[in-house]
Amino acid sequence: MMDDYDLKDGYQKRDLYNGKIIRKMSTHYREILKLIGENPDREGLLKTPERVSKAMQFLTHGYDLNPEEILRSAMFNEDYKQMVLVKDIEVYSMCEHHMIPFFGRAHVAYIPNGRIVGLSKIPRVVDAFARRLQVQERLTTQIKDAIQNTLKPLGVAVVIEAQHMCMSMRGIQKQNSVTTTSDFTGAFLVDKTRAEFIHLIGSRLH
Repeated sequence: MMDDYDLKDGYQKRDLYNGKIIRKMSTHYREILKLIGENPDREGLLKTPERVSKAMQFLTHGYDLNPEEILRSAMFNEDYKQMVLVKDIEVYSMCEHHMIPFFGRAHVAYIPNGRIVGLSKIPRVVDAFARRLQVQERLTTQIKDAIQNTLKPLGVAVVIEAQHMCMSMRGIQKQNSVTTTSDFTGAFLVDKTRAEFIHLIGSRLH
């Protein structure tokens, strides 16, 4: 079993990549380095095409994940009909227009209708959609739809706050701008319930 691992610096590391795809992507990244005026044969860049290819495969591994299956793997019958909120979920994604990162926080809530889901599955669903080429608006809706369609709760609420590097390091170059998107279903379309959700994501109870 240890043969499958690279034991280094006191921890076990195992990277799982599609070698065929990595080799193809590396060839293209090597050409890109040439096109921008670099020398891919100099010491600092010798392994860059492979490293970037592996990074890209990791950053887009959400295409290989099924968010609804993630939720179904840990659904439980429970007679609880109050809000369940998981907030401040770290989000890392890539803008599909420039393939530059955007990052921030997601706040996800639902009101059960006879079934609850393991808490860790909500951040996993966020990651499954975020680790793709995305726009923040669609990411917000996809998270909401996956939970609503699979768990069938009384309502779902999703808010994402993110900074977009395509606005910070290029283009308009506004480093402090934050984009907020939201989507709601069911009980969260009622002002009182939505107001409670907004209050909770802005409060610090711990």
